[in-house]
Parts: sequence; structure tokens; C-alpha cells
Amino acid sequence: MPEGKATKSDSDREFLSQAGVGELLRGAILKMVEARSDDPIGFLADHFCNLASVAETGAQEQQHLNRALWHLRLAHHSQRSAFSNNVRVAYDLLNLTGPRRRGGGGGGVRGGLYTQALQCLCSEGGVPASTSAPLLRRLHCQDHEAVPYDVFRHGVLTCAVFSDYIRQAQRLYAEVCCPDEGPASRALSLGVLGTLKEALETSQGSDAIRYLEASAKISPYRLAQAIAAAQTQGPGGDMDAKEFENAAAELFITRVKVVS
Repeated sequence: MPEGKATKSDSDREFLSQAGVGELLRGAILKMVEARSDDPIGFLADHFCNLASVAETGAQEQQHLNRALWHLRLAHHSQRSAFSNNVRVAYDLLNLTGPRRRGGGGGGVRGGLYTQALQCLCSEGGVPASTSAPLLRRLHCQDHEAVPYDVFRHGVLTCAVFSDYIRQAQRLYAEVCCPDEGPASRALSLGVLGTLKEALETSQGSDAIRYLEASAKISPYRLAQAIAAAQTQGPGGDMDAKEFENAAAELFITRVKVVS
């Protein structure tokens, strides 16, 4: 084969490989063989039309998700009225792609899209995936479920507050840890976590914001008491920042109601 034709052939094969055409055609043929269709051309035409429809729906959902997340970033959750308005706008955007109940009424945000939005909020809030995973399991909805507005708002608000709470826990650890000296002592860390737990337990109500407000009001005096107690007793060893963060997160997550 002449060199020019060989080069073009290699280029064509590379293009087909990158586009995934081989896998696409192989999958279509396997489906056709499985169905034993009497109209192979018609079957393949329907198959590729369905694939195109699914791809288009996925692209539209991603666009709606991006727009919804943009609205959710506009106001901090402490700006109650503005935040609530933005949550409603985000919900309506995602509801355009959600399932509809029989009879044409109601509907809601598709469970998978709702869960994806919560994952994005935690990630953008600086919460590591390993830290947010237990919270998302409590808030998770099945992909086929239609999520009503109240559940959606609860999940969004909880993730927004949780992001602030984790940053607050990280600051608490920094208060008792000297970076130049390595991790904080385990006794000291447990003392601070005990103070944080006490603040959460004495908060009024079950709203996630109450937990954030309670933990933010830990006074320097109470923190000093915990540090003093830890210096005289408690287990030995160290606790690094990640372990402290996970322990603080668990204190918050166990107080979040499970979505059913």
C-alpha cells in the first residue's frame, strides 16, 4: 500500500477508535441479534434514534443543573429570604426535566438529579467527597423518585450549612494544633470534639442551621477548659486533621434526619 494511503487508513482508524464507533456498532448489532428482528434496518434506525434521544436529554439535564447551581450560589444561606427564593428557582429549573406523576399533575425533581446537585454543592463548598459521603447517604433519593420541594430545600440547605460547619471544624482544629509541631494530641482533639458535641446537643430545634449557630458560639473559655482538661488526662497519641474532620462531621450527620 502506498505510504499516503496507509497514513490515511491509520488516521481513519484512530478517528473511529476515539469516537467509540466500534463499540457503538457492536452494541447495536448485539441488541439486534438478541431481538431477532425481522426488519434489521428499521431496528437499527430505532436503536440509534433512542440513543440520540437519551444523549439529548442528558445534555439538557446538565444545562438545567448548571443553571440551578448558579442560582444556588447567588446568596449565602444566612440571607434567608434571598436563599429561599433562589432554592425555589433552582427547583423549578430542575423540575422541568423531572418525572411527572400519572394524570399530568405534581411531578418533582428526578432523584438522581437532586442527588447530583447535592454532591456538587458539597464539593463546591470545599468538603472532601469522603467527608460528605455519609451525609449524602442520609439525604439520597432513588433515581426514579420525584423529589418534592420541601425535601429538595431541606437537602440543599443541609449541604450548604454542612459546608460551613466543616470549615468551622477545620478552624477549631487549627486553634489547638501547631502546624510546625505536627498533629494535635488525641486527648486535646477529643476534648475539643466533646465541647463541640455538647454545643450541638444543647441547641434548640432540629434545623441544621441551629447546629451551625450552636457550634459557632463555643466560647474561648469553654475551649480553654477543654484544653486544660485534656492536658491532665486522656488517651495518648495524636489525631490528624482528617480524622478530626471526620469525627466532627459525624456529630453533625447523626442529627440530620434520613430522607425516606
